Amino acid sequence: MLNNISSILAPFFTAPAPSSVDYLVIAGGAGGGFNSGGGGGAGGYKSASSFSISGSFTVTVGAGGAGAIGTGNGTAGVNSVFSSITSTGGGFGSGFGTNGGSGGSGGGGGGGWDIYSAAGTGGAASPSGQGNTGGNGYTSTNSDDLAAGGGGGAGSVGSNATTKNGGAGGSGSSSSITGSAVTRGGGGGGAGNYQLVGGSGGSASDGGGAGGNYTTSGVAGTANTGGGGGGGSFSPGVAGSGGSGIVVIAYPDTFAPLSTIGGTLVYDQPTRSGFRVYRFTAGTGTVTI
Repeated sequence: MLNNISSILAPFFTAPAPSSVDYLVIAGGAGGGFNSGGGGGAGGYKSASSFSISGSFTVTVGAGGAGAIGTGNGTAGVNSVFSSITSTGGGFGSGFGTNGGSGGSGGGGGGGWDIYSAAGTGGAASPSGQGNTGGNGYTSTNSDDLAAGGGGGAGSVGSNATTKNGGAGGSGSSSSITGSAVTRGGGGGGAGNYQLVGGSGGSASDGGGAGGNYTTSGVAGTANTGGGGGGGSFSPGVAGSGGSGIVVIAYPDTFAPLSTIGGTLVYDQPTRSGFRVYRFTAGTGTVTI
């Protein structure tokens, strides 16, 4: 009898809206600098469980910053937003003899040649708690040796440059919010020296791009990881752009689907047993539960 009653009532039952969600919010990574350019810092990384939510809220997925072309600093990444949570865009990778920018993770400092300018220092992770600082550039006594620092990552600081070799980008952090573990938020590698005498650009992982050297350009960060772009050397004169950010929310599937998703938001719904997952990969708009 009870089973029959349940079957009859099922079409009239409306699942309640969720009152809390888990979230992952990563900002856009920064672009690398040019001419012994530092790696771009990763976008700020925030995650938490059981975040209270009701009504409508804003979601914005931050774009990656542009890599420098021909001169100067890269561009900082753009903030990502979920409700009252804001992750700060990565700090720019700097050009020759200048300091890396501050951001979710700091950008790497540019290399320096002592007769012109000392190397730059890595940028700060600011506000704190979203990432790590960038690495310092290397000051050389001749143009054969200068190199740049790696951008900071969500999981560790960017490495300092050494003679001829760019510093590695900082590591990212892992999240299983979509149902499988994915590591995002790596910093960009710093550029190696610009003379054809050995030396290499800094390595990168977890969505960050490797730094360039005399024969290679800086590599772009991977989309939707918040990875920083690799620094550019001198020839070819291109640094990598930062990877765009991402916003993910998840809650038990005993609660109702989201009511509306507006604006320019682009999203999909990864499969995770027992959960509704919404992965926003671009755009901005209002979401209603």
